Amino acid sequence: MGRPIHFEIHATDPEALVAYYTGLLGWEFELQPGIEYWLVRTGPEDEPGINGGLLRRPVAGPAGGPVINAFVCTVQVDSLADALARNETLGGEVALPRMPVTGLGWLAYVTDTDGNILGLLEPDPDAA
Repeated sequence: MGRPIHFEIHATDPEALVAYYTGLLGWEFELQPGIEYWLVRTGPEDEPGINGGLLRRPVAGPAGGPVINAFVCTVQVDSLADALARNETLGGEVALPRMPVTGLGWLAYVTDTDGNILGLLEPDPDAA
């Protein structure tokens, strides 16, 4: 069975997305020497989750409004309302408004400032 162990975010303007994800989720980025590639640390090693990378997009970015054509990573947040407010302040948009996932929590999809889609989930077993 294959389990995701790494993700990558493609960016037209990598520095702008470093600022966006740092502001939205508190992620830490480390530019690798000699290459335009940032390692992304999403949390402590002793907690569930994966880390990833960020790199300059090698082709044109996604057009606005198309169907999803890649995997969507969903990030657990303490407060979906707060995360959506930070997303708006940072220049992101809501792609799919807040909705319940019965027995799991509240989910919304946002687009970052480069058009990439990201899921945000606030756990709530009473969501219905």
